[in-house]
Amino acid sequence: MHSRTRRTALGTTALGLTVALAACSSGEPADGDRLDNGDLSTVSIGVHSGWDEGIAVSALFSAMLEDEGYTVESQEADPGVVYTGLTGGDFDVNFDMWLPSTHADYLEQYGEEMEQLGVWYDDAKLTIAVNEDAPITSLDELAEHADEFDNRIVGIEAGAGLTRIAQDQAVPAYGLEGMELVVSSTPAMLAELKGATDAGENIAVTLWRPHWAYDEYPVRDLEDPEGAMGEAEEIHTVGRLGFSEDYPTLTKLIEALTLTDEQLFSLENLMFNEDGGGDPTGSAEAWLEENPDFVTDLKAAAGV
Repeated sequence: MHSRTRRTALGTTALGLTVALAACSSGEPADGDRLDNGDLSTVSIGVHSGWDEGIAVSALFSAMLEDEGYTVESQEADPGVVYTGLTGGDFDVNFDMWLPSTHADYLEQYGEEMEQLGVWYDDAKLTIAVNEDAPITSLDELAEHADEFDNRIVGIEAGAGLTRIAQDQAVPAYGLEGMELVVSSTPAMLAELKGATDAGENIAVTLWRPHWAYDEYPVRDLEDPEGAMGEAEEIHTVGRLGFSEDYPTLTKLIEALTLTDEQLFSLENLMFNEDGGGDPTGSAEAWLEENPDFVTDLKAAAGV
């Protein structure tokens, strides 16, 4: 359902990682490969290509775990490849399963071959957003005020689920046929959002939570009383079968993980906007330096 700004898959060099992916499927590590906390010393993370929140949280855990003495490896791939690799033992964990809707097919297909490890974000959703000082608060007001938004809703890629939902569900639900739904690209939409908010002009865009734009620009979501954009979803972490036995301490950390909008949006903004997305783990390390209580609080919540 979601489109994200696509990037080249991050290999081990780009993420500052040191172990080849194939190593994780070479057999059960010996007890000597365990850390003092009982976890296996190597963990592999499957990351959905272009899904910024998953890249961000994966990099955050890479940075945290490497500080704790783990060897972390990470690789990006399309969601179907990630879940196939997870259930086949090529990956240990994935931080970005959207439920109950977006990844429902993958859950149905692979659910019995995965461990559910917890929900770290519970307000993931498709939205139509406007500048913070816009004269309306709800989608059911947009048609009446269309002129104030130049009769345009600035969208993203034609093939994105967000574009389809906006066009097929939101437009008829709220009588927006008189407005142009501009089909462009995610970078083009963000450029228009930046230009309008910098100039103090009204703008309506298709957007989604979580996204760093909420941290960078003065924007807010329009209310959706008809539920045309769909209900909020949860972002789950899933592991291969046997994950909690092989990583008892890491499992507790994952189960305790929650990120507020402020934390997640600031992490994404630093990683993808300010730093350009070229070194997610480096950006995560910088974010942890700026948020020194994060790991301490997470360990306390996990009881480790």
